[in-house]
Amino acid sequence: MKNKITLFIALVASASLFAAVSPKEKEALVKLYQATNGAQWTHSWDLNAPVNSWFGVVLKNDKVVSLDLSNNHLVGELPAAVTDLSNLQKLNLFRNEISGVIPASISNLKELKYLNLSFNKLSGTIPSQLGDLSNLQSVELFMNELTGTIPAQIGNLKQLKILSLFNNELSGTIPSAVYDLKSLRVLLLNSNKLTGKLSKEVANMSSLENLSLFENNMDGQVPFDLERLPKLKEMNISYNNFSGAVSRNLAQLDTLNMTMVNESGLAVVLPVEDRTSALAEED
Repeated sequence: MKNKITLFIALVASASLFAAVSPKEKEALVKLYQATNGAQWTHSWDLNAPVNSWFGVVLKNDKVVSLDLSNNHLVGELPAAVTDLSNLQKLNLFRNEISGVIPASISNLKELKYLNLSFNKLSGTIPSQLGDLSNLQSVELFMNELTGTIPAQIGNLKQLKILSLFNNELSGTIPSAVYDLKSLRVLLLNSNKLTGKLSKEVANMSSLENLSLFENNMDGQVPFDLERLPKLKEMNISYNNFSGAVSRNLAQLDTLNMTMVNESGLAVVLPVEDRTSALAEED
């Protein structure tokens, strides 16, 4: 009996050892390795070993479902072939030296839930095709060199909980569709070049806990409607060009107490309404 059990365990272990992904997925991984100087990675891959032994690669039913190569010294451009990993649920390439653009073919990753390409050297625009990935729950692209506007298609991501795009070169206004993301908990857009007003529709974001618009070029009245967000715990919208009075509640909630930049480029603190709360809509 013992021999049979031992043989069964050996067979299971052998099957696991030789588990193989499809040639297309393996080729996609190899192209990523080659395009980002894989031989010099902090944790490199032995391309002759089984794929399930490669650092950062997680398989399920012989399909690549997770790729986590964060802080692993990837240098080079992200090849479009990485989007052939059509079963990916998690793609984490945080804190590397990846340059070039985010491929539009990212729309192939229909199962993707978590995307983190932060702290790299990515340039170009955020592809509108990101809005096709209806399973996305977290998008983190901060600390890159991304330009252009925030795609309105991000408003299609109804399961999105985290949108972190800070420290880029993004311009234009916040798309109205973003204000309809009722599941969003964290919205970090600080240190960009965003303009326009903060819409009173921000009150629609009923799950929002953390809002950061710090250091942009947004203007107009700070909407009192921010007070209608029941879960908002952290907020920093200072160092914009907002004007007018704010309520005491909002001033206290803001990390820098509503310190703005006036037309002369000087830091000024917005006047605080004497009342504690100001839930009346703007004129």
